[in-house]
Order: sequence, then structure tokens, then C-alpha cells
Amino acid sequence: MALLTSAEEAPAAPERRAAHGPRVLLSAREDQLDSTLALRRVAAHLGDLRPVGWSDLDPLPVAALVCDDVPATERLLGLGVPVVHLSSGHPGPGAEDTPPRGALGRIHRPGWLPLSAPLVRGARPTGLLAPQRTGRSRTRSGTLLLLSLWCVPDAEAEAFATGALRGLVGAALHRTGSCTVVADTGLALLRSALGGLAERPGLRLRRAAEVDTDALHADAAVFLASPVLGALALAQARRAPLAPLPPLGAAQRDLAEQVAEVLPLPSAGDPDDPGLWALSAAAATGPWHLLDPALDDLRGAQRVARTLRQLALAPL
Repeated sequence: MALLTSAEEAPAAPERRAAHGPRVLLSAREDQLDSTLALRRVAAHLGDLRPVGWSDLDPLPVAALVCDDVPATERLLGLGVPVVHLSSGHPGPGAEDTPPRGALGRIHRPGWLPLSAPLVRGARPTGLLAPQRTGRSRTRSGTLLLLSLWCVPDAEAEAFATGALRGLVGAALHRTGSCTVVADTGLALLRSALGGLAERPGLRLRRAAEVDTDALHADAAVFLASPVLGALALAQARRAPLAPLPPLGAAQRDLAEQVAEVLPLPSAGDPDDPGLWALSAAAATGPWHLLDPALDDLRGAQRVARTLRQLALAPL
């Protein structure tokens, strides 16, 4: 339940701009990729609010944004702190995104992706949680592989890491010269699975809570990612090609099936497929033009930040 605090990569700019503004607590599940991505994207739009972490609760913040962590939201509500509770990821079949009673519930859901179930009490869809900067480097190179092992069974995660992942990373190093693997959890497993490759120049393994994934994507030529909402939002906002990794766990499989009904995306299942690594002009924008522009709402992060500012300045 910690604020993202990497000195180089955390959303420090809002804090510097508003050193004397109203104090708001920001919290996310650091072992859930969607949660860390959502927090960073909202934090970029805080304006005059001053972010604080769990170590700075005296005096209590005037409001809080909590991504996904129900116990954290309940604790803050118990302390009398108004909370915006953001559900950032796909809940999976049969699961419910139910914000704790007393919190303002928000759900990350692109407008083009139909809701898999009716919205629960007190929750509103946000639209797409897009990165603050949608441009990409003109000299982008290498591969960004964004991996979520959140709620993936151990045996399934190990089979993927020691099999398909090794093949994809090896091919990425060969085809694009470098590969940055960003994962939310299971870093020890991944280091072990990539043993031997780890000594090759150009390979980096990073924890999602400690890096600016959106900035890494801006510099990467090839984007491979777990089928999660945060990765879809990143590629859509930048009109960038995305090849989803094989889905792991029930939630990823359910989301991948829903996306496939709306949007044709290439698969990152075969590392020997030369089309996966092609950087042709034809693949420069991905299939995002096929979506209905009326449903193309990229303002989710701004909308959540505005709700937090309203709560901080005029608490309920």
C-alpha cells in the first residue's frame, strides 16, 4: 500500500509543483501491473494537489486515491479520509468491481470494450486511462515486454517463464538488439528463467512499480504485453502496434476473448514469426483506426484526477 517513490521514475512533478497544496494520499497495489500504471497516469494530472504516502499520515491527508487495494480504502475511510477508489484492471469472469461502501468508485474501462457485467453499486466507468504524453521517440528501438503475473497460478507462470518467455526474449534480442522486460511480480522466477540470457547485453529486467513504463514504451520499437487494460490503453492512446502475449490466468483469458471480438491484434505466441518483429510503415499505427471514434475517450486519468481534486477541496 505504498506510494510509488522511485526518485527518478515516480510521479514527482505534481509534488514539486504543489509543495504547499492540499495533501492527498496516493496508493496502489505494487504487485498488480494495471494498478501501478493507473496510479502514475492519474498522478500526472494532480495540479495543485500534493501527493503523500503511507508514512506521512500526520496530519491526515484531505483525500486519497486508492487503486484496487480494498483494505487500504477501508483503513482510510475508518480514519475519516474521503477516498476515490479506482478499479484499474479487468476483474475476470464472475468477479465484481465493488468499491467499499463510503468510497467514490471508479472503474477503468475503455468505451469500445463492452462491460462484461452491469456496473455495481457506486461505480462509474472512467474511459481510457491514457498516458499524459502520447508522443513516441522518432529514434525508438528495441523491444518492451510488459508482463503481468498478477493472480496467475504459480505453475502456469513458471511454465510460461521457462518456455515461451525465454523464446520471446531471445528473439527480441536477436531481432531488435535489446529487450526490457517489465513485470509486476515474480521477479525472482523471471531472473531464474532468463538465466543465461541475463548476461547478454541489451537485456533489462525491471519491476513495474519502480519504472516509468509509459516512458519506456515511448522509446521502444516493438511492444509485447500481457492482455491487460493498462497495456491496451497505452497502445491505443499512442496509436502504436501491440502484440499481446499469451494470456495467463482467468482474468487475462477473459479479457483477451472480449478484445478479440472487437479488435484484431497480432499474437506474440510465436517468436519465430518475422512479422512480429517487423517495423514497417504499414504496422506503424496498429488497428486502432477500426474503433468507433465516438467511443474513443482518452480522458480517464484527467477525469479521475478531477474527482480527487473536487473531493480534496470540497470533501463530502
